[in-house]
Amino acid sequence: MSTAAPAKTKYEAVIGLETHCQLNTATKIFSPISTEFGALPNSNISPICLGYPGVLPVLNETVLEYAVKAGLALNCAIAPYSKFDRKQYFYPDLPKNYQISQFDLPIAEHGSLEIELYDKKTGTIERKTIGITRLHMEEDAGKLVHAGSDRLSGSTHSLVDFNRAGVPLLEIVSEPDIRTGAEAAEYGQELRRIVRYLGISDGNMQEGSLRCDVNISVRPEGQQEFGVKVEIKNMNSFSAIQKAIEFEIERQIAAIEAGEPILQETRLWDEGGQKTISMRVKEGSSDYRYFPEPDLPPIEVSVEQRDRWHAELPELPAQKRRRYATELGLSPYDARVLTDDCTVAAYFEAAIANDTHPKQVANWVMGDIAAYLNSEKRDITEIALQPARLAELVNLIEAGTISGKIAKELLPELLTQPVDSVEQLIESRGLIQISDIGAIEKIIDDLLAANPDKVEQFRNGKTKLQGFFIGQIMKQTGGCADPKLTNQLLSQKLKG
Repeated sequence: MSTAAPAKTKYEAVIGLETHCQLNTATKIFSPISTEFGALPNSNISPICLGYPGVLPVLNETVLEYAVKAGLALNCAIAPYSKFDRKQYFYPDLPKNYQISQFDLPIAEHGSLEIELYDKKTGTIERKTIGITRLHMEEDAGKLVHAGSDRLSGSTHSLVDFNRAGVPLLEIVSEPDIRTGAEAAEYGQELRRIVRYLGISDGNMQEGSLRCDVNISVRPEGQQEFGVKVEIKNMNSFSAIQKAIEFEIERQIAAIEAGEPILQETRLWDEGGQKTISMRVKEGSSDYRYFPEPDLPPIEVSVEQRDRWHAELPELPAQKRRRYATELGLSPYDARVLTDDCTVAAYFEAAIANDTHPKQVANWVMGDIAAYLNSEKRDITEIALQPARLAELVNLIEAGTISGKIAKELLPELLTQPVDSVEQLIESRGLIQISDIGAIEKIIDDLLAANPDKVEQFRNGKTKLQGFFIGQIMKQTGGCADPKLTNQLLSQKLKG
């Protein structure tokens, strides 16, 4: 008697993200030195940045404001009392041999972030809430640049640039609520949208303004205990985060199935090989010997100050998406695209404020205008076409004054050359749409009379010839004949 094969074990991943967000303050967190990106190495430094004996750090008040606003946007409880701590470790780009951070009393805790997973096939959205464990302020370290060339090690020496030392960071730690690479990528993107909407960071991963480390383990479905945690670093895009997690899930499952141990280690994402590779094995948890920072007083945020900063929060991306869907009638896809960038959302809203159909404006912003911005690598704030002029263009199409075809032909000029009035421009060019039935009928009658052979071929079944007649009419009218009306009248006359 045969026995059924044992059911294949199903696994689930347990994922948490630690995100470092560089704040776009003009000066560093504890010293009045510029945070300019791309400056000459070691030009934006001071005795405070370098930890000289006897120097005293002073907290940049804007950093505290940004931290509280970020905490509020992430639904965190803002601590009325918090403090800074020294985190002790040695690394060549950490000149003080300790980092000023926050340990047991962070500025914000117990928050949440809702993510939306959009299914392109069905057009539906699945929402999921990811817990936020904590958010705290800290200073960044410098940067090592590995130079020279060695056959074995790849470099012969390292250079250190302290410009980044002391640049303000927010570290945002999620709960281990994420289960897939797609969820992790969307969490990171939504976090970036929020900090950009708040205006506290540019969120540019390529410049290191937003850095995500992933903690991931795998366990059999139904098991409560976590598996062995692996940390992944060196991911500079959300696509890389998703791919690294998907690879690591498969790697860990394969190891478990083969009876191999999962090591607690730090791994790097190899973009070229599309795989994670071991960087170092962790023998145990690090002892950073935290103690309260003696040179900085504790931080107290009053209820009045917290409420004042809360009142200054803008409408956040999730709120905009819901409003666009419920009040403007846009699809979930349109709402996501338009709200992804706060400058695009602002442009769109300025355009529809001119009593213009939201869907038609959305089509232009997401279509032709977005294509131009992508090809020219420009921001929507840099184009000549002001929102009010786009609204005018859309209204002229809706009124039948011009056709969509003419509008598309005008768009490249409008995007690069400012105009006071689109209507005056089309009048001066003689581009007003011909919608007079009598005028169009005469053009059609003359054309059919000049091409009796093609009319006969059409009536004998070569219906594609209608396109020939339409082309001729548009040629004669410079594209100004109302296409819909022209098609209707031509069809009637061709059929006799």
